[in-house]
Amino acid sequence: MAQHGRDDEEPEGPTGRFADDMIGLDPHDPEVQAFAAHLDRMERSQSRATVEGMLQGVGEFAQSANRTGGGRRLLAVSVVTLILIGVALTIWNALGFMLTVFFG
Repeated sequence: MAQHGRDDEEPEGPTGRFADDMIGLDPHDPEVQAFAAHLDRMERSQSRATVEGMLQGVGEFAQSANRTGGGRRLLAVSVVTLILIGVALTIWNALGFMLTVFFG
């Protein structure tokens, strides 16, 4: 009779998929799991030309910005702030143009 649910099995997901890359590492260690997730992100090949792909890219950027600290975090916050300022100015200009055309 086969045993199911053994304690010494590797967990599902990236750790099991990258077992060859992590020989000798503890699969339950959070740093090893983070490394496996990193390998998974590096090998994933999804189209960035779709809305889902772009949103996934934004999510990955946010997650990596949250993991960093110091100067890199400040740089990430600055990039996001500049993007939001650009979007706000574009919307403001578009609204101004529409109001000028329709009511001017």
